[in-house]
Amino acid sequence: MERLDRLARSGASTGSISSPGWRRGSVTPRVTTFPCPGCQHDVDLGERGMSMLFRNFTLESIVERYRQAARAAVAIMCNMCKPPQQEATKSCMDCKASYCNECFKFHHPWGTPKAQHEYVGPTMNFRPKVLMCPEHEMEKVNMYCEVCRRPVCHLCKLGGSHANHKVTSMSSAYKILKEKLSKSIHYLISKEDQVRTQISHLEVLINETEENGKVAECGAYDHFERLFQTLQERKSEMLNSIEQSRTRRLEQLRGQVEEYQGMLENSGLVGYAQEVLKETDQSCFVQTAKQLHTRIAKSTESLRTFHPAADPSFDEFVLETSREETLLKELCFGGVPEPPIIDLSRSRVYNEGLLCWQLAEDTLATDHQVLEYRRLGAEQDEEGASRWRLTDRVYGPSTVVCDLEADSLYSFRVRSCRNSLYSPYSPEVTFHTPPAPAFGFLFNDNCGFSSERLALSKRRDSVESMAGMAFLLAAERVQTGSYMGLDYIIGDTGISQGRHYWAFHVEPHSYLVKVGVASDSKLLEWIHNPRDTSSPRYDHDSGHDSGSEDTCYDLSQPFTLLTVGMGKMFLPKASISAGGDHGDHSNRVLPMPQRIGVCLDYDAGRVYFYDADTMRCLYERQLDCSGTMYPAFGLMGSGKVHLEEFITAKRLSYM
Repeated sequence: MERLDRLARSGASTGSISSPGWRRGSVTPRVTTFPCPGCQHDVDLGERGMSMLFRNFTLESIVERYRQAARAAVAIMCNMCKPPQQEATKSCMDCKASYCNECFKFHHPWGTPKAQHEYVGPTMNFRPKVLMCPEHEMEKVNMYCEVCRRPVCHLCKLGGSHANHKVTSMSSAYKILKEKLSKSIHYLISKEDQVRTQISHLEVLINETEENGKVAECGAYDHFERLFQTLQERKSEMLNSIEQSRTRRLEQLRGQVEEYQGMLENSGLVGYAQEVLKETDQSCFVQTAKQLHTRIAKSTESLRTFHPAADPSFDEFVLETSREETLLKELCFGGVPEPPIIDLSRSRVYNEGLLCWQLAEDTLATDHQVLEYRRLGAEQDEEGASRWRLTDRVYGPSTVVCDLEADSLYSFRVRSCRNSLYSPYSPEVTFHTPPAPAFGFLFNDNCGFSSERLALSKRRDSVESMAGMAFLLAAERVQTGSYMGLDYIIGDTGISQGRHYWAFHVEPHSYLVKVGVASDSKLLEWIHNPRDTSSPRYDHDSGHDSGSEDTCYDLSQPFTLLTVGMGKMFLPKASISAGGDHGDHSNRVLPMPQRIGVCLDYDAGRVYFYDADTMRCLYERQLDCSGTMYPAFGLMGSGKVHLEEFITAKRLSYM
């Protein structure tokens, strides 16, 4: 009840929220946000604030029904009676007041406009008869915008923010939405037993979670207790060893001190020797002096080669525990890590492959990842499956796989490792390698490049044609049946042998783009003899159903250009592509692939066009490769071509 009341007050409020520091009349537009009471996400209300929001009358009615049920014992009093007030029997929705029978008759006499007012039972909820547009306050909402999913008025549709949106009548929207809501409610009601079963299952899981949490807690406590016990034992052993070593060394050093003190005058050995020298009996002196001399000689020798009897340092007991401390600090308790997901939008596979992946958003840090790949249909293990090959440990979100075979199907998977625990494998993804090694080039900005009609990026990896002044100047010629010529641009590297493959992306909004290959002799003709009024019939594979290309096209022409534009790819009638009769116009128009690949076999004199994502051959043709062949592109009207990154890099390097 309280939650419904809060929602109703939030939805019914018509005041405007002002951002801090905003003043009326300020030239700085205010930016207001309001937390949605339903989903708790901030909503940008714009400059008009909450006045742009609809009142939620349905929610207000629900709240009012609960209020009336809560205060059923409390009567609603008449707003017009003089004390003592009488209990109200009616409420006027136009006057927004409650009346007893007498007051209602007095204020709504027969034969007056007030007699036509709408009245209901006693209520405190007075809402307008109709919903008004918050943007056009005097207009009623009578339509429903299917794009914005909100009621709108006819002014919103005619010239407002919903002018280009699809709208439907309010009655139709009411019928459709009510039917959908009813079906959803009936579905939920029909699934009541299933919901109860799932609730019971969730309660069992809650109990299991509590029990397993306690078990895990006890297990962790035991593990750390064992660690503490082991550390305590090692601590006691080390302290005992230090104490024993210290006692032994002190005894040795103190004995050496006593020995050296005996060498001092009037004490010990020196004093004894002085007394022996006083002996006058020769035989007695010789008997004692021999042993005494040996002792004195030994002491003299020790003076010459003095060495302490023990080392005072305890370096052998100094512990280096930085590695153990690091291991303890990096110790994670997240269990088995979640498997990564290979990102298909950023991964590219050619004769070398760049594989990128993403980790789960809430996952803990991993130590490394391992990528595995195999060529489908290659050497097989005992179980009949292709053998997986592993890369070295990868410490980032991507890696490069080298030396992939051409025109082959490869499968890839990756898994993470944390604390020697490996995650499950990611779902396998499959890539088809091109039929030839990648050919690297950039757009050539010198050979015939028209800077007036073509815009080349700084890196020379994309080119754009703009339908502007050139079309305006050719307006008169267009009326006479002539057309603007194509603006050609080629690659800065030519091909004179071998098989090569490159890929590119044509923007879907492009009007007309020619893509393919051309020889240096044909390029000179295009560049030095431009046809400003060339008809689409001039180019034999122009993509227009002119009929001339069937009668005068030669299969060994020194160029092949395929027509792409307006989200379509058009195959010429002279196509000898496998599968399908392209003489039929409907079969010659294909959806434009997101990425287009071109393979030129110079030695065989053949060119192929592919859907670069699926490596499906769309079109192939014989070609006269008598000179140097260049990747060629022709643009007319608005259009844009992007080269793939591995093409623009001149070599396959992703690091």
